[in-house]
Amino acid sequence: MRPEDPLALLALAKDIAAEAGEMLLAKRPARPEVVDTKSSPTDVVTALDRESEDLIRARIRAARPGDAILGEEAGADAGRGRVRWIVDPIDGTVNFLYGLPSWAVSIGVEVDGEIVAGVVNAVPTGELFTATKGGGAWLAGERLRCNTGVPLDRALIATGFGYEASRRVVQAEVVAVVLPRVRDIRRAGSCAVDLCSVAAGRVDGYYERGTQYWDHAAGGLIAAEAGARVGGLHGKPVGPEMAVCAAPGLFEELHDLLASLDPERDAPTGR
Repeated sequence: MRPEDPLALLALAKDIAAEAGEMLLAKRPARPEVVDTKSSPTDVVTALDRESEDLIRARIRAARPGDAILGEEAGADAGRGRVRWIVDPIDGTVNFLYGLPSWAVSIGVEVDGEIVAGVVNAVPTGELFTATKGGGAWLAGERLRCNTGVPLDRALIATGFGYEASRRVVQAEVVAVVLPRVRDIRRAGSCAVDLCSVAAGRVDGYYERGTQYWDHAAGGLIAAEAGARVGGLHGKPVGPEMAVCAAPGLFEELHDLLASLDPERDAPTGR
């Protein structure tokens, strides 16, 4: 088996994500302590975010010392080969902080810049979502398929919000227009879990501004392998400016509605 084999990389990612999830459950106190903030005072980091990433990095280095790693908490480590690991040690930290169930350990694996394997361990629910490029998306031995043939006005749409006030102003304006045009809106609080929810047919679509690569690397592959289209606006790839995910047909309807609202902007400072 070649060193870059997606199935081998997936197997290792599954083991590491499972171990990190077990550690987080075992060590999570009744109310984890905030040790730092990022983009705003409400964008928090706990000690267990860092401990989870440290564990994941240590396991990757032990098994594959030449690989590169990009993690949310500790940044980028250069590697010597073709493989890079994209790590979110806790996606949905605010949910983790408050004891809400929508958070996950997310690990995606690139070969030559393309995600070929992904694992999202939705720890509180005990669900391990997986995918390999061209190999489908899976949960508990069942292949996942996103919902198809759902028009926008009957679609259950997941979304998320940023932490900076100027961005939230615009996001509120956007959701106020989207809400009357769809079945309903869901806000779970984890990009990785939302993408897996599209893959599993628990929601019909998802959009959000402000996600980072580690948020959507694994979940985006899982959704795509379940038949969803994943991208940004106007033909751009998914990125910090916008992530949109839904089955073909609904994707285009949701995309066109969002594009008409100019959502890739922030309100003027002080508004």
